[in-house]
Amino acid sequence: MPVMSVRLSERELKILKTLAEEEDKERSSVARELLMDGLKYKMLLAYKEGKVSLARLSKTLGMSLSEAVDFLSLFGIHSPISYDDYLQGIETARKAVR
Repeated sequence: MPVMSVRLSERELKILKTLAEEEDKERSSVARELLMDGLKYKMLLAYKEGKVSLARLSKTLGMSLSEAVDFLSLFGIHSPISYDDYLQGIETARKAVR
């Protein structure tokens, strides 16, 4: 795994240490989790503002399109896919598998 140095303020380091202690994890693990949580947050905002597509959101976060739609719904962002689109997708997948 590559290594990267990051300068943190005393406050940021204290927060990181506290979280690591509370979760009984190493600081580096907590830092990586926070980094990914931040990426998810930025992608949610970008999607909500129309700056990124559902496809880009799912690819960036390493999710399938259906996982991305479920992820959006956790935050009250409605699916851009209608129920008819969903049914059509299932039918297309069935035909492709045959």
